[in-house]
Amino acid sequence: MAFVLGPARQPRDTRFWAVDKVILGYFAFAVLVILGWWSKLPDARALLGANLIAGALIVFEVKRPNPTSWVFRNWYPLPYVASCYKEMALFIPAVRKTDADRWLADLDYRIWGANPTVWLERVHTPALTEFLQAVYTLFVPAVLLVAWLLWKKALYREFQFYAFLIALGFLTSYIGYMFVPARGPRFLLTSLQHIPLQGLWLFHWMQNTLDTLESAHYDCFPSGHTELTVLACWGSRMVSKRLFRTYLAYTPCIIFATVYLRYHYTVDLMAGALLAGALILATPVFYRKLSQGVGIGRD
Repeated sequence: MAFVLGPARQPRDTRFWAVDKVILGYFAFAVLVILGWWSKLPDARALLGANLIAGALIVFEVKRPNPTSWVFRNWYPLPYVASCYKEMALFIPAVRKTDADRWLADLDYRIWGANPTVWLERVHTPALTEFLQAVYTLFVPAVLLVAWLLWKKALYREFQFYAFLIALGFLTSYIGYMFVPARGPRFLLTSLQHIPLQGLWLFHWMQNTLDTLESAHYDCFPSGHTELTVLACWGSRMVSKRLFRTYLAYTPCIIFATVYLRYHYTVDLMAGALLAGALILATPVFYRKLSQGVGIGRD
């Protein structure tokens, strides 16, 4: 593929990969936020220590290759990006004093002449709610499945590009959360809804589990579910045409689910789709620049 770089990675390579540079850059940003809002952040000292230790571990694994380095360097973005998401839930209330929910809801109303989550009550059925909540809950597994299949097929170059793309997608969405903090229509517009969402069997369990894992977060704009699912769909082409067709069917379902289930405004979806498109176009060039002089592959 066009983005594949150079020869296979040399043994004991001590050069930073593109994903290392992006994640270390995020940690530098996080440290500045912690220092700048020290008195307003709960457990600021622990947050600072965690960011410094996490960054130091990357540097250690890169500069001191050992038996754990190959697996660590390929898979560490997964827990790191997840921890950054949880951290952003602490940053936003400290840094931002107002939210953008009303502004986003007003934009939706101007576009459609109605509140989309309220309008969609007319197509509500328990079976549809159950199905869409299951689709929504499978978001993270759907993104990770592409990575796992690339790894299983030993397509290491493609895996490392995909890991970079997904890490960059998550981190850019987190920055968006800080600039446009919003919790979503299920909080702002609850008084306008005429009926509660009702599933068949596992709807409330899935919803409550996600709420527990995600905590109280301002994570609507841009829609990470839209952005990352589009990126996963695009990345699935590297695995097989059959998988790509499956993701082509899954992607519109999860995008619809985000509004039907009252998690997102439609302008969130537009922003997520635009961001995904921008990353698909720009990331190959960005990846090459950050990877200059580095051979990507397996020892």
